[in-house]
Amino acid sequence: MELFYAYEVSGRFCQLDAEESGHCVRVLRHRTGDAVDVIDGLGTLYHCRLTDDSPKGAQAEILSEEANWGGHPYHLTLGCCPTKNNERFEWFVEKATELGVDRIVPLIGEHSERKVYKTERAQRIALSATKQSLKARIPEIVEPMSVKDFLVMPDSDRASLKLIAYCFEDPSIPRRSIMDVLRASDARDITVLIGPEGDFSPEEAALALKNGYRPIHLGPSRLRTETAAVTAVEAVYLYTL
Repeated sequence: MELFYAYEVSGRFCQLDAEESGHCVRVLRHRTGDAVDVIDGLGTLYHCRLTDDSPKGAQAEILSEEANWGGHPYHLTLGCCPTKNNERFEWFVEKATELGVDRIVPLIGEHSERKVYKTERAQRIALSATKQSLKARIPEIVEPMSVKDFLVMPDSDRASLKLIAYCFEDPSIPRRSIMDVLRASDARDITVLIGPEGDFSPEEAALALKNGYRPIHLGPSRLRTETAAVTAVEAVYLYTL
């Protein structure tokens, strides 16, 4: 199934940008009158007929639509510290999008090796993975922020189930398996935090607990940051099947 992304949906028409138009017209050789499927990035799939086959600005007429196409029964925010190697974090963005994530927040922690992260390429990767995995909603890639700033955001912008994967050394703060926590909760608005290669700082972890985060583990293996992040997304995805 071929999917195209419309940067603008107005009335009965979808407008493709130059990149999507070029792929549709030049690469796949669609012409006026062809049936095409278009997503708006917000959750809706449009079944369309191509009305303008310009490779720089193709347009399609909407014939029918499907809301929440390829969606999932939860809202997942994944806060993750970008890795020193950009490609590893981009791999996480791709795989998390394929599985099902709604918002990705690049976090800059006290132990982060990467203190600056630009989201432009991650946004392109998320778009490509959305189409590849047959979804109509592109996950939001938030501009980077510090771990502490994220933790003190207003409760109105927080999830009902908040989890942090952190290697707590204090035996009085037991960590539970993410699957056990998910089984014990009927929450469908979930936030999971994954730290950098050097883990969250004790101060960041303490602030997370103060703001209602529950400490979790992802199994006995020691995982890389990007692997842990994908594992967390997959746990939520599989639990809600």
